[in-house]
Amino acid sequence: MFKKRLPIGIQNFEGLIKDGYCYIDKTGYIYDLAYGEGKAFFLSRPRRFGKSLFLSTLRAYYEGKKGLFAGLEIERLEADNPDAWKEYPVFFFDFNKRNYKDEGSLENILGSHLEGWEEKYGLNDRTDRLEARFQKLLEKSYEQTGKRAVILVDEYDKPLLDNDGTIERMEHDKAVLKGFFSTLKSYDEFIHFSFLTGVTKFSKVSIFSDLNHLVDITVDARYASIAGITEQEMKDNLDERVELLAENNKMSKEECYAELKRMYDGYHFHQNGEGVYNPFSLFNALSNREFGAWWFETGTPTFLVEKLKSGNYDIRKITDGKVYANEAKLKDYRDDNPDPVPVMFQTGYLTIKDYDIRRKRYTLSYPNEEVKYGFLESLAPLYLNSEKKGNSAFDIYAIDEAIEEGDTDRLKDILISLYANLPYTADERPLEQNFQNVAYLVFMLLGQFVRTEVHSAKGRSDVIVETDDYVYIMEFKRDDSADAALAQIEEKGYALPYTADKRQVIRIGANFDSESRTLDEWKVE
Repeated sequence: MFKKRLPIGIQNFEGLIKDGYCYIDKTGYIYDLAYGEGKAFFLSRPRRFGKSLFLSTLRAYYEGKKGLFAGLEIERLEADNPDAWKEYPVFFFDFNKRNYKDEGSLENILGSHLEGWEEKYGLNDRTDRLEARFQKLLEKSYEQTGKRAVILVDEYDKPLLDNDGTIERMEHDKAVLKGFFSTLKSYDEFIHFSFLTGVTKFSKVSIFSDLNHLVDITVDARYASIAGITEQEMKDNLDERVELLAENNKMSKEECYAELKRMYDGYHFHQNGEGVYNPFSLFNALSNREFGAWWFETGTPTFLVEKLKSGNYDIRKITDGKVYANEAKLKDYRDDNPDPVPVMFQTGYLTIKDYDIRRKRYTLSYPNEEVKYGFLESLAPLYLNSEKKGNSAFDIYAIDEAIEEGDTDRLKDILISLYANLPYTADERPLEQNFQNVAYLVFMLLGQFVRTEVHSAKGRSDVIVETDDYVYIMEFKRDDSADAALAQIEEKGYALPYTADKRQVIRIGANFDSESRTLDEWKVE
C-alpha cells in the first residue's frame, strides 16, 4: 500500500490534508500572491487542472487554518511573520457543481450563497438586489471582524458555458454576473484580496469590462506552474507510482516516464514557463496503471466543436504548426468571436509551443498525444459527416488493419465510403476543405498505431505512412487524375528517403471527383 492516496476528483484542500491524500505543494504561490503586487487576480486554466483545489487552499489560508499547512512551503515562508495566519471573512462562490440550464438558476445560486452568509452576520433583509445584499455583507463583515473580506470565485464562467449557443440566456447571465461582481471594484475599500478562476475569459462585452483592476495571471511566467504538475513535482511525489505503472506495462521506469510525458505533459502557459502535466490524467493513469484518455472521458468539447463547425476552420493548421496568436488574441474569448483559437487555448486543446520575440507572436499546437487524438476523434464525426451514422461510418481500426496487411484495395474501399459521406454545400458541391480534411483526419488518427506524416497545402494532402513491412506514399488530387498524383510523387522525390529501405514502398495516386463525390481513380505502384 502507498503512504498517500491519489486525490482523484478531490477539490477540497482541508479534506485532502485531513484524509491523508497526496498533495503537490503549490502553497508558495499563495505566499507570492498574498505579499506581491496587486490584490485582485484572475486565472484561466483548462477544466480538471487543479483550479478548484488551489482556490480551496487559498480559502484555508485566509481562514487562518495554520495546522493544515504543516510541512508545506508556506509554513516555512511565514515562519518569522508575526502577522501571518490571521483569519479573514471569506466569501467563496463555487459555480462548478451546478447546472444553469433552467431560467433563474444563476440568481438562485447567488442568492443561496448570500443567505448563508447573511445568517452568519445577522442580516435579514433579502428584498434588495443581489449586488446590494452583497455590498451590505462586505460592510457588515468588516464592522464585526475589523478585517476586510477575501472573495474567491471558482469557475465564474460555468453559467455562460452551460448556455453557450443560447444567446438570450447567455446575455442575461452575463448581465447578472457583471452587475453582481462590479462590487469587487466599487467596494474595494472593504476587500483585502480577491481571486477569480474560469476556463475562459469572456472579454470586451462581459463582466471583465468593469473589472479592469483584475491582474490576469493566465499567461504570466511567475505563475505558469500554479496549476498542473511539473516533471520535478511528479518525480518528487509520485516516483513509486510510476515504477508500478512501468511494471504493469512491461517497460522500464525510464520508458514509462517518457510515455507519461508524451501522453500528458506539454502544457505551457508562458513561453518561458516550465511545462506541466494534466493532473487529472496523470493521477488516473497512475491509479489505473494504464495509459488512457482520461481527460477526454470526462466530457466532449461540444461548444468548441460547434464553433469549429460554424466557422469551417481548417484543422490541418494545428498539427502543421501554423496556428499563431499574440497575447491579446489568446485572452480574447467572446461568444461572438468566429476565431476558435482563443477558446482552444484557454480550454487546453492548444498550448504555447514557441514565441517569436520580434513579432511578439506565439505558435500554438496540441500539448500532448492525449489531447491531439482525443480532439481529432471528437472532430471526426463532424468532418466525416458521420454524426448520425454511428461509429460504423468511420472505423480507424479497419484502416489500420488494411495498412498493416498491405491491402490497398480494402483501403481504397474504406476511403471511397468516407468520401461518399461528405456533405453538400449550397451549390450541391462538397466543400473543398472537407475533402482535404478527410485525408488529414484519417491519417492523423492512424498515427496512434503507426508512424504517419501529413503535409498539407491548398488542394492536396501528401501522406506518408510507415509500418514494420510497408512504406505508403500517397498523393490525393481533386478534379485531376491519379496519374498526375503519381507523377507528383516522382517529381517531388517523396520516395527518395526510402531507396535503401528493406520495407516495400507502395506509391498511391488518387483523384477525388467533386461532381460524383468519389475517388474515381486509384492507382498503386
